[in-house]
Amino acid sequence: MTKVVVIDDEAAICRALRINLTARDYQVATAGDGASGLAAIARERPDVVILDLGLPDMDGTEVIKGVRGWSTTPIIVLSAREQEQAKVAALDAGADDYVTKPFGMDELLARLRAAVRRAVPSDEQPVISNDHLLIDVAARRVSASGNDVRLTPTEWQLLEILVRNRGRLVTQRQLLHDVWGPNYTTELNYLRVYMAQLRRKLEPDPARPRYLLTEPGMGYRFT
Repeated sequence: MTKVVVIDDEAAICRALRINLTARDYQVATAGDGASGLAAIARERPDVVILDLGLPDMDGTEVIKGVRGWSTTPIIVLSAREQEQAKVAALDAGADDYVTKPFGMDELLARLRAAVRRAVPSDEQPVISNDHLLIDVAARRVSASGNDVRLTPTEWQLLEILVRNRGRLVTQRQLLHDVWGPNYTTELNYLRVYMAQLRRKLEPDPARPRYLLTEPGMGYRFT
């Protein structure tokens, strides 16, 4: 049974999600503030989190950062904030998807199913190790030439998708959708900037990449 933790201070939202998800055989726990939500995530170890940003005790992005310190559990933000800046902040903090209130239950359920499908069990998470590079997805650890590398949440999300698909072409559209969301699938400049940052941090010679390869006009490949 798939476990879901819902963190929202609107009792009606929590009740509606509990009813709809339970009817579809999900196991649901709810919390009305950030602190209780973080405790519920640590206790329940859910398969996916549904999170409101406007919580009474802290901003939802702080919850995301708290979870990302130790877990890769998918997080779907469910918020009334429609501004692009709020969406970018949540995705940069480590959210996997963003749904704006008011929302359609069918769309939310579809996004929840997609998030669970994309998640990989910890015992299947890859480790890349060679004479220069170490990437441990489960531990969220990266080192180059023996030195630990600090990645931003967005850099990590981008790298993780490529590593999970190592050897395979990942299209520009897929990367933009999975990292920044469905409204950003044409923002190719985002990819150019972040791939350049990753190469500077990870490649022995960023100008002649060995690992993070560009397929012109199509996408990127990790080899």
